[in-house]
Amino acid sequence: MTSLANAIVIIKQALILIILADVLVGYFLDVVHPVRQFLDSIVEPFLAPIRKLLPSAGGLDFSPLVLFFLVEIVGRVLVGILV
Repeated sequence: MTSLANAIVIIKQALILIILADVLVGYFLDVVHPVRQFLDSIVEPFLAPIRKLLPSAGGLDFSPLVLFFLVEIVGRVLVGILV
């Protein structure tokens, strides 16, 4: 595996962990908490376009799940192209 492919895998894994942390922190911390604001500042630019396209599901937000799958798919495609 090339170093660029390794870098893509590391970035993909880090982004997935950040998405997961943002979802979990969203349940426990207040909106104005610095940790939550930091994670939201990273994840929200990716979630906003998905939220515009995804219909509302009775108050449940499935956009992090969609983003998780998109990151996984794009990461696998890019690594597949490089390897």
